[in-house]
Amino acid sequence: MAGKATYDVNLSDAMVIEPPLPADWFVVAPLVFGFIFGALCLMTRKNTDRQPYIAITGLVLMLVADIGLFWHVLNNGTVVMTMGRWLPPFGITFAADLLGASFALLAGIIGLAGGVFALRDVDRSERRYGFYPFLLMMMSGVTAAFLTGDIFNLYVWFEVLLISSFGLLVLGSQRIQLDGATKYAFLNLVATTLFLLGVAYLYGMIGTLNMADIARSIGEVRGSGPVFTVAALLLFAFAMKAAAFPLNFWLPASYHTPRIVVSGLFAGLLTKVGVYALLRIFLTLFPAERDILAGTIAVIAVATMVLGALGALAQNDIRRTLGFLVISGIGSMLAGLALGSATGLSGAMFYALHSMVVMTALYFLMGIVGMQMRGFGLREAGGLYTQAPWLAAIALVLFLSVSGLPPFSGVWPKAYLVKASLDVGAWWLAFAILLTGLLTTIAVGRMFALAFWRERAEQAEPAARPAGSMVGALVALTFLTVVAGVYPEPVIAVTDRIAAELLAPSGYIDAVFPAAEGATDAEVKTQQ
Repeated sequence: MAGKATYDVNLSDAMVIEPPLPADWFVVAPLVFGFIFGALCLMTRKNTDRQPYIAITGLVLMLVADIGLFWHVLNNGTVVMTMGRWLPPFGITFAADLLGASFALLAGIIGLAGGVFALRDVDRSERRYGFYPFLLMMMSGVTAAFLTGDIFNLYVWFEVLLISSFGLLVLGSQRIQLDGATKYAFLNLVATTLFLLGVAYLYGMIGTLNMADIARSIGEVRGSGPVFTVAALLLFAFAMKAAAFPLNFWLPASYHTPRIVVSGLFAGLLTKVGVYALLRIFLTLFPAERDILAGTIAVIAVATMVLGALGALAQNDIRRTLGFLVISGIGSMLAGLALGSATGLSGAMFYALHSMVVMTALYFLMGIVGMQMRGFGLREAGGLYTQAPWLAAIALVLFLSVSGLPPFSGVWPKAYLVKASLDVGAWWLAFAILLTGLLTTIAVGRMFALAFWRERAEQAEPAARPAGSMVGALVALTFLTVVAGVYPEPVIAVTDRIAAELLAPSGYIDAVFPAAEGATDAEVKTQQ
């Protein structure tokens, strides 16, 4: 009777054998905390007094994990973890380089500030209907989008944050919210569909979804596949998500409709995921196609910057004004991508981090201003300087920062972008950046003059003092923009290093596939 055949299987050819380092778990810890505490908030949705503190605990732990991840990447380089112990490209990979870790860190700060601000901005009914579970779900989607190493899972995390942000947008069920949510959802679903089509084309051409694997294989199909078409399709999709011209009309039509804390979170986080995707895709996967599309991206950047600033000038509603300022800032980030130099990319990255903080803080500021004025219309505004001088001081800091004026954080990325433009002879791009700064200064100066400096024609009833949690979140974010402006060297050191890593994607690829030169894929090893 024949015996059962036995085979010697070397699992190291296909699976991770070595356990991961304890610090490597930081790459997935924010997601674990986000989903666990989001589920706890969902389970306690009827206890509206306890739920916020559960959520804030989760947001604090997410931020701690983001800090740990940033510090680990800063000191040890790109951190890679592949699920299920499979070796890439077969396992689902998370890869945190300094680009992703920096965005995740700022997202954690913004998320925690939003959770604290919402203690008083969100009422019991909105808590009951899921504000905090949606917030934690959105934070998980945003963070995972910054850290995933798989392009299909980038699409998945886009869907997670889109679903949760849609839930946040419609809380309150007012007619204006439903109208804004419809526009927001439709345009973002179109962009997501185009993104999915691009991913399908890529998989059909290359047979892999791992971004590092795509980057090292894309050169083999440039002569035989529609690589440029895929790159253009992804540019269109991500530009729509980032609210770049001419597909930016959904943002000012929707961001003024929800609670001010939701608008602030959206302004600080959601469009920046689109900017991150553009930087990752075009500098890691499609550097040659970026060179071809650089002129087109520069034109889009200029139109986005200038028209966003002009749109801000034309508004009477403070929230709509801020929506156009968000759009204008996206143009500055795209200008750095179009330039593609170390200085330009460092400026774009600095501007993105600056914008995440300042735009969120501006929405929080205007939430308190709206409470004091009992509305958001500039025509009826006035008298806030005498009513709340401390609020006027914070407003002045944030207005100078968003305009790119010293001594606050907005001046440095503008200077980098102007220098990078002049270095390559793109004087028209430098002029557009400076013109945008001037128009933004006029727009925010108008807001300051009407809301703070002008005497109010009719004395309104005294407004309630803003809650300490709201003021604390606003002051913390304002403090960050002051520190980054007065002492920018640490931020510049990080953004310069990010720019160098983006221009040399081999470091990212080698971290995911750290095999010696000439090794086969079966010999590739990575951490779990």
